[in-house]
Amino acid sequence: MREYRFSTVWCIEAPVHDVWDAIHDSARWPEWWKSVERVVELDSGDGDGLGAVVRYIWKGVLPYRVVLDMRITRIEPLKTLEGVASGMVEGIGRWHFSALGGATEVRYDWHVRTTRPWMNLLAPVARPVFRWNHDSVMRAGGLGLARLLNARLIRSEHR
Repeated sequence: MREYRFSTVWCIEAPVHDVWDAIHDSARWPEWWKSVERVVELDSGDGDGLGAVVRYIWKGVLPYRVVLDMRITRIEPLKTLEGVASGMVEGIGRWHFSALGGATEVRYDWHVRTTRPWMNLLAPVARPVFRWNHDSVMRAGGLGLARLLNARLIRSEHR
């Protein structure tokens, strides 16, 4: 398995509550995030959504899809949303939300390992391309979220 760490920061000129609501409601991501082809709830979890399992089908710029299941492991409204991924990648994804006056800074940390032999085989040479693909997916998400909220994407950073 090959390990990857990505961090994306979006600063959106919208209240944290609106940004939280849009990201927390991942069933609607395909409506505004062009890289998300499909979202299927496999388990609803408890009343707050803790323990929910959601399957995502992602399509970036490269000619393959990533299918993963995400189990929600932590929910701190307006602050943190975290899950554990399994499938073509496995690891942890964590959203952090911070109010900045009338704007919101959202950071997504993605620490995963690839589980598919072809991904692991290509990793030594394809790692920069996989990073570029991930950054493209996240850039599209920031722009789509800003459009959804009728807000301005002030900043989009990829580390």
